[in-house]
Formats: sequence, C-alpha cells, structure tokens
Amino acid sequence: MSLARLAALLADPTRAAFCTALLDGRAWTAGELARHAGVAPSTASEHLSRLVDGGLLAEERQGRHRYVRLAGPEVATLIEDLSSFTPPAETPAGAPGGLSGGLSPTAGSPAPRSLRESTRLSAEARARTCYDHLAGRLGVTVGDAVLARGLVTEEDGPSLTALGRAWLTDLGAELPPRAGRAGARPVVRTCLDWTERRNHLGGAFGALLCRTALDRSWVERIGSGRALRVTPDGERALRELLGVEPLPA
Repeated sequence: MSLARLAALLADPTRAAFCTALLDGRAWTAGELARHAGVAPSTASEHLSRLVDGGLLAEERQGRHRYVRLAGPEVATLIEDLSSFTPPAETPAGAPGGLSGGLSPTAGSPAPRSLRESTRLSAEARARTCYDHLAGRLGVTVGDAVLARGLVTEEDGPSLTALGRAWLTDLGAELPPRAGRAGARPVVRTCLDWTERRNHLGGAFGALLCRTALDRSWVERIGSGRALRVTPDGERALRELLGVEPLPA
C-alpha cells in the first residue's frame, strides 16, 4: 500500500475512531463500532470495508455477525505511534487536570465533550491496553521497572536478558516459540506511549506480561473499553515481582 493511500484511510475521523477503539485488542461488531463513533450502521459498514480492503483490519464472520479486529500488532503499533504525534488536547473547564509535565490526559485524542468522557480518558491515561500490552502510566512504570532490574536491556536495541528469561520461568510464563525469529514478532519492542510520551514495552514480552496480568486478575478492565484497574492482588504482585508501588490516583 502506498503512503498516500494509507494516510487517506486514516485521515477520516470515523475510520480513525474505529482503529483507536480496536486498540483494546478485541474483535468488535460493525454495530458496536457504529455506536461508538456515532454513525449509521450503513456508514460504518462502508468505512470498515475500506479498512479491511486496505489491510488495516481483519474480518471474521460468525453466522449473521461480522466482527473486525486490527490486522496485527504491527497495525496497532502504527496507530499508537501516529497518536503520539497529535498535539495535546485542551481539558475543558470542570474536567480533571492533566498529567505531570503539562500534558492533558487526552493527549492524542479530541478534547473530551463531557465530564464522563474526560473521566474515561483519564482512566485510560493511568492504565490501559495498547492492543495486547500494557500502556499509560502503568505500562511506562512497568517498563521502567524491568529495565531497572536488568530483565530487559536497551544496549544494541531492546532485548530480554538471561535474567529476564529466568524471571519468566520463575513466573511460570512462556514466550511463544517463534518469538524473535526471522519474520516473527520481536521479543521486546518499545512503543511510544501517546499519553506519557515515553516508551512502554511491546513485542512478545510486553504481550505476555499483559496477558499474565489479566489472566491472574492483577488488572481488570473498566467497563468495555481499554482502561484497566490494578486490583489489590495486582498491587501485591507488582510490588513483590518488580518493586512497583501503587500508582497515584
């Protein structure tokens, strides 16, 4: 696909809203995405067909239902990286304040239209999924912790150390067999966080950490969106395993 065609696909606000919603890593129906973006089902179907034809989304059909998801982690990385280039949005009067450093919790997205939406975006800035790995303040904090403990090194590019592999074994977590091989997903990849404007961890290692946290109920989803909440069990696990203290509210 040419750069111009790719840019045209993502230039439309409705298609951009679809791709951002699908960063939660799950499959959505066309109707769910239509309601999310506030468009008619017929409009949503037309936009989704263009995104599928362009290779950004993958389609699955179950009976009468049409599900779509991001075509892969490389597409999620593209969407998240592009989001980091958008200017911070202004926080409306009466809405919660921004993050440290002067960034609004809605950086990389339109200004919230209500207090409810501002609350949701603030929750996503604190902790969320970026496709299949941890993002927001939680993701950045976990990334800092694994670097500080020598589980990951950034020398000659991010990579998992021998200590990190031993840590995973003790945790009872296993990387995919093909991770890091030619043509497969890298073991560790840094991903620029669009709210923190710092890197969090992606790649197979980042995905494994996120999946483990969800499977062991260290984090739980808030509603049906991307925002996450760290549970009391999660606070204990993060403290014991990585020395991570609870995030400030």
